[in-house]
Amino acid sequence: KSFTGFSSVCAFPLLANLCEKIKYVIRNKLPFEDFDGDKFSTFPTLRGYHWRGRDCDDKNTSVYPGRRPDNWDEKSDSNCNGIWGIDPKDGIPYEEKFCKGADSQGVVLLGDSAGAHFHIPPEWMTVTQMSAKSFANLPMAFTNELDWPQFSEITGFLNSTIGGWTDSLYLRLRRRNRCNHRDLQNISQNGGSSGNLLHLIKSLARNKLLDNPAIVTYATIGNDVCNGDRDTLAHMTTPKEMLSNVVQALRYLDSHLPNGSHVILTGLVDGRFLWDNLHDRYHPLGQLNRDITYSQLYSFLDCLQVSPCSGWLTPNETLRNLTSERALQLSNVLKEIARSEKYANFDVFYMDFPLRQTAEEWRKMGGEPWQLIEPVDGFHPSQV
Repeated sequence: KSFTGFSSVCAFPLLANLCEKIKYVIRNKLPFEDFDGDKFSTFPTLRGYHWRGRDCDDKNTSVYPGRRPDNWDEKSDSNCNGIWGIDPKDGIPYEEKFCKGADSQGVVLLGDSAGAHFHIPPEWMTVTQMSAKSFANLPMAFTNELDWPQFSEITGFLNSTIGGWTDSLYLRLRRRNRCNHRDLQNISQNGGSSGNLLHLIKSLARNKLLDNPAIVTYATIGNDVCNGDRDTLAHMTTPKEMLSNVVQALRYLDSHLPNGSHVILTGLVDGRFLWDNLHDRYHPLGQLNRDITYSQLYSFLDCLQVSPCSGWLTPNETLRNLTSERALQLSNVLKEIARSEKYANFDVFYMDFPLRQTAEEWRKMGGEPWQLIEPVDGFHPSQV
């Protein structure tokens, strides 16, 4: 929340400019390295192309993923989908031949740490798995804020190295239409909620007049009810606040998204799943001596007042039920918005967060429900 310790390092004259740039990236969630200022980068981390489609010309502000092709990209690739030039056989530009009428659309996620795909590798904390090789991905992980958006469920595009496979909305859309190549944006942050998303949404890169429509998933699945406060219920988002926050976000999108876009509102998760499936299992820290359960981990984090969710990660069943009750109320707000609100440039859909259904599907495949949760934090969805 503060840059106090960081600022002392930044007092050195040679580091002052670099520190200011890093602060800017952290606050605004924009690429650290973006020479032409179009919000796309050729650098992977620090909000680079792990988070947004890779820029194919970082010295030209009119070249970036997601734009409608400039003159059918006869001479160059203006939208970075790899399709440009003219077919010598018939003189028709390849972009026109392959992509005209293909209903090209980008994928955008407005979300929280689950959407950003927060993950701490269990080998960092499991004694029997520790080695120098275990920490080889440490620099990448930290420069991505311990998030792995390149493997996420909405914008993932790389084959996973953190367990399981990558099967994302972006990859499915790309398989159907290669003209959508690189048109992805993961605009998520750890701790994202309907309130702070109003600031985060300003980092969206979409030109209403020049770009293709987009499928936008709005998914703050927990932080409106999750906090580490002692009086956790008092600090949860109210239905009235949720309505105001989401409608403001949708109005902003309506002023920036090209006509023909779609917005999917995702309901909040029922986090009772966490305690029910993990509380008596051993955490990676306790697997060697079988001495630390998730219940003990949750109590320890709560004691330090750093629990990611005091309302669900608790032995208090009444509090878990009350937290889920508020989550359902907020989901119903989203459902009503999708039913009643109309916008000029997109339609709005609502979708329940399908955790229970996912668990049933996973059981049928021979899996266990606890495998769907990140092993280290015991809170986020896993790669599985």
